[in-house]
Amino acid sequence: MPAAPPPEILAAFEAAKGFMPADEGLALYAAAVDAARLGLPLLEVGTYCGRSTLLLADAARAAGVTAVTVDHHRGSEEQQPGWEYHDPATVDPELGVMDTLPAFRRTLYRAGLEEHVVALVGRSPQIAALWRAPLGLVFVDGGHTDEHAGADYEGWAPRVAEGGLLVLHDVFPDPVDEFTGQAPYRVYLRALESGAFTEVSATGSLRVLRRAEAGGTGRG
Repeated sequence: MPAAPPPEILAAFEAAKGFMPADEGLALYAAAVDAARLGLPLLEVGTYCGRSTLLLADAARAAGVTAVTVDHHRGSEEQQPGWEYHDPATVDPELGVMDTLPAFRRTLYRAGLEEHVVALVGRSPQIAALWRAPLGLVFVDGGHTDEHAGADYEGWAPRVAEGGLLVLHDVFPDPVDEFTGQAPYRVYLRALESGAFTEVSATGSLRVLRRAEAGGTGRG
């Protein structure tokens, strides 16, 4: 049986603002528990309000490692005003721009997981350029354009340790999902074609890939 989060963490996940369905969340949690055995940090790109962060944080807490989350907290393309996934409650009333950082902090605080998470606020490529440590897991769930999804992959996939996991969200092979899922799908194909990763599982739009023990850079 795959590892499952405690009932209180699952309840916090379901109550948190976000878009990941429960079955994909359970698959992410199982991957995080698997990867945490390497004793390395678990990192996600694309925090939003912390729904998926809860799962990584609980897996990290159990293994004695740290969850790291990277986001500029101004929202991705489809979360801006006028788009389908926009939530007016995430807009800073003074500045008139999105700011999901306060909601994210409330999510962690309510779940009692603040001390197990390091939140890096900034653009993914800039942070990736500064990061040198190996990672047990990289979960890519940021922007959905080729520019942003590709940059997330190029910046973070090489940091996945041998035997670690690369997890990709919103992978939709059907061209009808051109905006939200085709760029992540192309990243998924790049990862497989690179020879550095092999597929472990697929749950809905979530793909879990394992870094080969030797060879391949993950750049593709």
